[in-house]
Amino acid sequence: MQNRIATFTTNKGVIKIELFEDTMPITTGNFIKLAEEKYFDGIKFHRVIDGFMIQSGDPLTKDDSKSAYWGTGGPGYAIPDEHVAGPLLTNTRGTISMANSGPNSGGSQFFINVNDNVFLDFNKEPFQSKHPVFGRVTLGMDVVDAISMAPRNGRDVPNEPIVITSITIGTN
Repeated sequence: MQNRIATFTTNKGVIKIELFEDTMPITTGNFIKLAEEKYFDGIKFHRVIDGFMIQSGDPLTKDDSKSAYWGTGGPGYAIPDEHVAGPLLTNTRGTISMANSGPNSGGSQFFINVNDNVFLDFNKEPFQSKHPVFGRVTLGMDVVDAISMAPRNGRDVPNEPIVITSITIGTN
């Protein structure tokens, strides 16, 4: 089976990500389901840190009056962690990972690594961070970098909204 591609259309450009369906079926299956339901349409990048990562997937970001709660929203359920060792399944530059607040708490929030952040891998010391990698950027890393460098406030929220218009799933 060929892994599918998630095409992110944002107000800053297009990002294409190969989803590791072959090794991360639970995490990619959840992401694909949400994308096909148009769950991500209109969601903002609510956390951007130059040299670290960009984060999105919180439905609360669709409502500016809830900005104090951005980063806490999700789909209303959690998926189990998938921890599979492999050369592509490490938090290196250009990979996408499931954001979570602890074991088995992933839902809809994700981040794209702007740098090598292997300390976030499940099998690296100190073992507190467990962020499963489920894909990698194949096109648009320049867009990811630009988003990470956006001016932001003290909570790492971009000063100007960076919005996901849509995420579509396809073969290229």
